[in-house]
Amino acid sequence: MDRVAIITGAGSGIGHAVALALVRTGFAVALAGRHKESLEQTACEAAEPSRAIVVPTDVSNEGSVAALFNTTVERFGRLDLLFNNAGTGAPRVPVDELSVAQWNAVIAVNLTGAFLCARAAFSQMKRQNPRGGRIINNGSISAYTPRPLSAPYTATKHAITGLTKSLSLDGRAYDIACGQIDIGNAATAMASAMTGGVPQANGTIAVEPTIDVRHVADAILYMANLPLDANVLSLTVMANGMPFVGRG
Repeated sequence: MDRVAIITGAGSGIGHAVALALVRTGFAVALAGRHKESLEQTACEAAEPSRAIVVPTDVSNEGSVAALFNTTVERFGRLDLLFNNAGTGAPRVPVDELSVAQWNAVIAVNLTGAFLCARAAFSQMKRQNPRGGRIINNGSISAYTPRPLSAPYTATKHAITGLTKSLSLDGRAYDIACGQIDIGNAATAMASAMTGGVPQANGTIAVEPTIDVRHVADAILYMANLPLDANVLSLTVMANGMPFVGRG
């Protein structure tokens, strides 16, 4: 029987790479995200497109998340893995110039979206047979050390760490494992600014190295392929030369 995964933010970047890697290793995958066209492109690139379904989803909307999980289980019968990957940021401005709407938009996707998906995954994983599954949350090294002008994003990633630990604890009774991956400068469109220089804590602008996104996909595969009596609670994969260790 195929293992089944849901990936949010699957239309580009890390979600795109992880989706292709999971299909390649035998998972059936539900591709979730806001943009149907990019999800369809991911599905077309999969080694076995029949293993991938496209489910346009707004993770900040409770009904949309419910539809995602219902569609996945109706098609594939169960759920073994949720990769909570969808995320967004706010304009890089001083906190006193940040609007409440901009703050709430980041909270809605990065935190509430992860909660809604995790809640739906718990419900399915508890009642299916065989019971259990795995949730992997996409955190950030910003959960430990923020970049300048990143208060909304950083706050949500701190919160994701707390969510991960709570889910890991509460999932034990139901054979649900939960871990977090924190990524430093994977070479995706979101990180393209790194090649031109980004603000540093000392006020300078510096070019930062990146890593091939396949290294992130490989890390997710390692976590996903563990038996449910083992868990990677926290894993950091980063460009070795980036100014994170000692940042600031």
